[in-house]
Amino acid sequence: MPQAITAFLESTGFEDAIRNAISLGGDSDTLAAITGSIAEATYGIPDDIRDKALSYLDQPLRDAYQRWEAYLVGRGAAKR
Repeated sequence: MPQAITAFLESTGFEDAIRNAISLGGDSDTLAAITGSIAEATYGIPDDIRDKALSYLDQPLRDAYQRWEAYLVGRGAAKR
């Protein structure tokens, strides 16, 4: 966990934070997931990265994601 925080603190943006975490090696997928969660809260997720990630989902999963996002935005818990 401290490595994930360090990867975030030394970053200049969302993608940079993820790259920092991956470059640490070890359990890099877990470190990147934790770092990404922290970075998203600060930087947001760039549209190009968000769109690329969503493009890998099949339509039912994409629909479920969009309903969840709309629910969160409606509650004031998330911004798009």
